[in-house]
Amino acid sequence: MLAAPSAARYRGSVAATRHRGSAVTPTTRREVSAVSETDATAMFELLDDEYARDILVATYREPKSADALAEVCDASPSTIYRRVERLEDQRLLDAEQRLDPDGHHYEVYAACLQRVTVELTEDGIEIDVDRDEDAVDRFTRLYEGFK
Repeated sequence: MLAAPSAARYRGSVAATRHRGSAVTPTTRREVSAVSETDATAMFELLDDEYARDILVATYREPKSADALAEVCDASPSTIYRRVERLEDQRLLDAEQRLDPDGHHYEVYAACLQRVTVELTEDGIEIDVDRDEDAVDRFTRLYEGFK
């Protein structure tokens, strides 16, 4: 089991273009952010979970529905939905609503985690989370920062 660090500190941000397979999404930027001590504990616990890791890997190249994830991860739908909720809470997974040919709505999930870096310094342990962030999410985050 991974142990959570006792301190986390802000490191900065960087912009980049997202590459998934051969597709390039120019409206997506990379966000690098430090996490709080509470978030660090939750992040370590989540990344220590086999189903959560399987979901992230399965959704890295292309979005998948909960049913597809249940099959790929060999897990019950309720297990998948619990992990999806936790991954969304940590902003490691994005959901997008789709319409099937019969006119029914369903969600597909895509990993937005690129990298987690843990660095030991004289001040303690620093954790940086490198996430993909689309333009709408970036605008919302910036707007809420002005409130």
